[in-house]
Amino acid sequence: MTEAATMIAVENLHKSIRNGTRTVDILKGISFTVPRGQFVAVMGSSGSGKSTLLGLLAGLDTPSAGDVRLNGTAISYLPEDQLAKVRGRTVGFVFQSYQLVPTLTALENVLLPYELNANGSDGKAGMERARALLTNVGLSDRLDHYPVQLSGGEQQRVALARAFILRPPIVMADEPTGNLDTTNGAHVLELLLNLNRVEGTTLVLVTHDPALASYADRCIVLRDGLVISDEHQQAVHPAMAR
Repeated sequence: MTEAATMIAVENLHKSIRNGTRTVDILKGISFTVPRGQFVAVMGSSGSGKSTLLGLLAGLDTPSAGDVRLNGTAISYLPEDQLAKVRGRTVGFVFQSYQLVPTLTALENVLLPYELNANGSDGKAGMERARALLTNVGLSDRLDHYPVQLSGGEQQRVALARAFILRPPIVMADEPTGNLDTTNGAHVLELLLNLNRVEGTTLVLVTHDPALASYADRCIVLRDGLVISDEHQQAVHPAMAR
């Protein structure tokens, strides 16, 4: 695989933490690459290291050893100001717990990454894109609502729109349906996959649910901080029954 075709490269990634006098190894030397446009599911039981891995991929944490490259840029040991710039223009993130700012409306929450990272770009263009994304996820009538006025499913749809506002080449999602009931979870996943397909992003999704993983092009399974399986698969069509 050529460097130009590689969107994510992970090389001998380790993560350890201190627990009193003991060192706990969470990741124990993981290596893989993800080509541009691929949808990868990362699976594993609780404690397998999958959320730690996602945090390292997104530049939200620093490895104990090894490195992560996003779109050709080594990120693991960048100074925070440089890392923030790379993260802002490269990665959109969807959290299980939504992570919306409670004092901002749905529209303002979606616009927030644009205002923080657009570097003087046309504000009108950002507003139009935010409105279009919220319309795409079915929230055109909720633009001025605050998070407390929205259901869990609606809040996660706002978070989806926010993740795509800057057209990032990579979107990462950590159990994005974990706090939702079955119906809302299926709707949010369908919207995520539709947005991902339209925007042409590389998608990494952490889940413990084999049903969610079945929508991916590839499934990486972790156990005790190691990759025990890395298989390509025939992804289920994203048009899902709600």
